[in-house]
Amino acid sequence: MNVLAFLIPVTLAMGALGLAAFFWSLRSGQYEDLTGDAERILFDADDTPLTPPRISPRRDTTSKETMK
Repeated sequence: MNVLAFLIPVTLAMGALGLAAFFWSLRSGQYEDLTGDAERILFDADDTPLTPPRISPRRDTTSKETMK
């Protein structure tokens, strides 16, 4: 019975601490951009978008312009 006199106030204090942490996270904007966080975790910070290589047109060495 003496243990309950100790555990009940500790439990209530931990609950109040958890509630205070939840309200702090609401005020600091932790839940503002949920979709961005869900997509951001899929990519590394150093990833660059893949682009196809640019192929330069090949010059024709037998054209009339080069024969002048």
